Amino acid sequence: MADAVIEMKRINKGYRLGQELVPVLRDVDFTVKKGEFTAILGPSGSGKTTLMNIIGCMDVADSGTYYLNGEPIHELPESKLNEIRNREIGFIFQNYQLIPTYNVMQNIIMPLLVRGMSAKEAEEKCRETIELLGISHRLRHKPNELSGGQKQRVSIARALVGEPALLLADEPTGALDSASGREVLKLFEQLHKMGHTIVMITHDLGVAQHAQRICRISDGQVNNG
Repeated sequence: MADAVIEMKRINKGYRLGQELVPVLRDVDFTVKKGEFTAILGPSGSGKTTLMNIIGCMDVADSGTYYLNGEPIHELPESKLNEIRNREIGFIFQNYQLIPTYNVMQNIIMPLLVRGMSAKEAEEKCRETIELLGISHRLRHKPNELSGGQKQRVSIARALVGEPALLLADEPTGALDSASGREVLKLFEQLHKMGHTIVMITHDLGVAQHAQRICRISDGQVNNG
């Protein structure tokens, strides 16, 4: 599909438990078009974390095909997946995964520095992102000086700054109070309107309903919504 950012067909994944292979994902077909905001909704143990890890190139399927922004992920060696992760995917985690000894600006520009960009170039590049997320007044603060909602905004800024093909959010409101959670979800809606492609993993139907499309996962199988 020409306009697909994610195109998965017959994805299978299992884990060995002693002598037994326990299937986690079973013949999953999953497609996300450019500009879509999709929620993957499922309870604990449904396979959603495994699916997220494969989407994010942090794990590989046992079988099946996966194209990410046209790249045949199923054919690539592990060494190439690191490069794909940094270039094509912006990660947003439940626990933020900010570096505690770095200030806000240093945390945000990290993906650009990994690509080899100079600190000066990276700082200039992320000014617009910082303004969009309303954290320009916090640039020199460390993560422990921020509220949960502010930390998540920094995490989103870090995900956005490299202009990835996909924003991949894992339970992005899971560590937030309800007011901060609503603010973050409004921000995702705004990013979607700006044309960003977003996949959000959640167990919460109320959170999932902020997405354009809900795909339910149960017993390792996906209903594409």
